[in-house]
Amino acid sequence: MNRAGQGRVVRVNGPLVEVEGLAAAAVAEVVEVGPQHLPGEVVASGEGRVTAQVYEYTGGLRVGDPVVGRGRPLSARLGPGLLGGVFDGLLRPLAGRPHWLGPGALARPPGGAAFHFLPGARAGGDAGVGTLLGTVPTPSGVDHRVLTPPGVAGRLEWVAHEAEVGEDEPVAVVGGRPVAVTEEWPVRTPRPARARLDLSAPLLTGQRVVDLLYPVAKGATAAVPGGFGTGKTVLLQQLVKWCSADVVIFVGCGERGNELADALADLGGLEDPRNGRSLLERTVVIANTSNMPVMAREASIYTGMTVAELYRDMGYDAVLLADSTSRWAEALREFSSRSGQLPAEEGYPAGLASALAAFYERAGRVETLGGAEGSVTAIGAVSPPGGDMTEPVTAHTERFVRCLWSLDRNLAYARHYPAVTWQRSFSRDAGPIGEWHAASGRTAWGRDRERAVALLAEADRLAPMVELVGLQALPDRERVTLLAGRLLREAVLQQSALSPNDASCGPAKQDALLQMVLAVLDRCLQLVAGGVPASVLEEADLSGLTRVRDEVPADDAGGVRERLVQALASLESLAAPEGSRGGSPAAPEGSR
Repeated sequence: MNRAGQGRVVRVNGPLVEVEGLAAAAVAEVVEVGPQHLPGEVVASGEGRVTAQVYEYTGGLRVGDPVVGRGRPLSARLGPGLLGGVFDGLLRPLAGRPHWLGPGALARPPGGAAFHFLPGARAGGDAGVGTLLGTVPTPSGVDHRVLTPPGVAGRLEWVAHEAEVGEDEPVAVVGGRPVAVTEEWPVRTPRPARARLDLSAPLLTGQRVVDLLYPVAKGATAAVPGGFGTGKTVLLQQLVKWCSADVVIFVGCGERGNELADALADLGGLEDPRNGRSLLERTVVIANTSNMPVMAREASIYTGMTVAELYRDMGYDAVLLADSTSRWAEALREFSSRSGQLPAEEGYPAGLASALAAFYERAGRVETLGGAEGSVTAIGAVSPPGGDMTEPVTAHTERFVRCLWSLDRNLAYARHYPAVTWQRSFSRDAGPIGEWHAASGRTAWGRDRERAVALLAEADRLAPMVELVGLQALPDRERVTLLAGRLLREAVLQQSALSPNDASCGPAKQDALLQMVLAVLDRCLQLVAGGVPASVLEEADLSGLTRVRDEVPADDAGGVRERLVQALASLESLAAPEGSRGGSPAAPEGSR
């Protein structure tokens, strides 16, 4: 261990510790504080003292206790044992011993796991940065690829044969430097890539309101702001379960422990559609709940991003979900107030916007140093106090993300889930994703999306007029617009996370549901233009269309089209002469 010197504690203020005697310590250097070797990080230096933030409970720490510098920045230990694991904010495994119950140093316990190494290169050639040296198979099918780490290049002098190897045991020698299956990387330093690529392919989530109206591209950024009770955690858990990523990193940052425990139980029991095994096996969970040390919460965001970048460099599509960035920002606010920094809006530090921007900037779709293509998609939940969308964390986040899935309390109270409101949400990726869909053969995707967004906006514009003058005072065409808007909300945008058929929805069924509503809208407009009163259409039984999302399997577009044929046949009967309808405006029994 490279120790940069030893000092002593002169002041303790919660997680903030001032130290004398470490004048040579650099900002961001890791220190061990007190007789229990509490891990900390230097955040300020000057006038013969350094200030460190400690990542453990500091109760019992006294003036005069020793502080030792380790001579390196806060780093995460990256290796094959991450998938399927649960870790704390410093990437220490929680299985077997709960670190949040008692102090513990950064140094790992003696011994370590063994991994089955399969060589992927032969000795004798040249190995550049990012060269594949071998793999470690995993049950999930997402094999851990052992690459030449950044900063290492040269002649490949030796590669181990297929064998069980320890986590620190060399498996190759490149340019005279040994390479193991694990490596350490500073969590606050972005991992390098050869080039950043344009965003095009969508990250399919299985959630219709996201995939159809506000899609996010692989490598983009998104935020989910919403007040208490609007369904943020459930929506994020749905994304964990159903998104089309190779690896998911879920960071429980300051949220309630029981919610995270429920999420782990759900993931462990959910079948991965790729291999039939547990979905948890290709998920990395970083748990830093509200009962854990507050400053480890600040580090957990960077730790999760570092893990996501590791799998990006292997050529995988990784998704980082942080629940929530508001709790991370609260940790920044607490530390800034204890350290005497001048507060900005609502007591947050002046650098809050810069910190948020730096975090989301690490997402992206890249060409890796080894020539592969990988991505990190960053999705963060935001918990504005009292649902105030103008508070600093929400306002700054909206500036930096490419997609906003804003949750509305009124929709949630009306039991419309996911409660993503079309009044404040947006997607800056819709254009490139529309081109991607068109190149893939779904040429109508962009046009249908634009019509759906316009329909929702028009229905919202008409709603206050209905409250003012009554529905009967509106022209028939506008009454049809209100009818179609309601049908779009109930048949397409609502989605039950508890339904076996509706928890996730495939692209084909999504398209079929949206086209079903638009086809009904077009036919109703034709009937109104032909003289059929809007009141007749409003009394028609279209409940079969609203039930089809739950009654038809997730990928069954044909079943949706069959229901549309029945509905159109019912509407056709409304265009018949009054006598042939028997004097009743209701649709025939076949459409119910």
